[in-house]
Amino acid sequence: MSLPKTLAEDVARNLVMVARLIDEDPEEAYAYARIALRLASRVAAVREAAGFAAYATQKYAEALAEFRAARRMTGSVDLWPVMADCERGLGRPERAMAMAGEPEVQKLDKAGQVEMRLVAAGARRDMGQIDAAIVTLQSPELASNSVQSWTPRLRYAYADALLEAGREDEAREWFGKALEADKDGSTDASDRLAELDGVEFVDVLGDDDPNGADGADEVAPRDEDASGVRDDEDDVRDDADLDGQDDDEDDDQDGSVKA
Repeated sequence: MSLPKTLAEDVARNLVMVARLIDEDPEEAYAYARIALRLASRVAAVREAAGFAAYATQKYAEALAEFRAARRMTGSVDLWPVMADCERGLGRPERAMAMAGEPEVQKLDKAGQVEMRLVAAGARRDMGQIDAAIVTLQSPELASNSVQSWTPRLRYAYADALLEAGREDEAREWFGKALEADKDGSTDASDRLAELDGVEFVDVLGDDDPNGADGADEVAPRDEDASGVRDDEDDVRDDADLDGQDDDEDDDQDGSVKA
């Protein structure tokens, strides 16, 4: 539906803020989405944005309601995978699995079908069916050497499932493949590989020293410097004694320096 120009501009500004903040500050993005929803609840794009904002803040029931509303308005199946994932978030993996077998999945584009496969594998894992999750992820897209937008996440999910199944060598291989494809750093495959290889990253600045000795390497030189300053001050006081210039007030000051 069309909106009056001023109202449309207000809605657009709020949707821009949702898109800008949803990754770095999902709660703030959610607040903007609620404003847009109050202004234009009959606009499919607004319902979809509100759904993603609710999804990002783990308000899965609300997200599912918004996605369903957007789908009714547009007739599109594009939101089918994220709707299924909301079912997982609500503790209903069996419903997500049922959605993975619906005809709507065949209407999805390749990216949507891969996303549905990821959701279905996650639902299998939710139900404790780790071997079935591994089989679910095995697909031509996983085996392909071609790198697509979904490739890092698909390889990562497969590696993670293998690791849960105790197949560590294979998991290491697939985390490595995920890292090769992940040019944008969308996964933490490098960290997972480091964990498997027993590599521990140490904060060289000593801000979070596990032994409670923050900046310990810097303490000794500072003490030596401080000792040198005290020696110089002692020499000054010795000279002052020889000159007969000490008085009671000076003695008090000397005492404070020594402390």
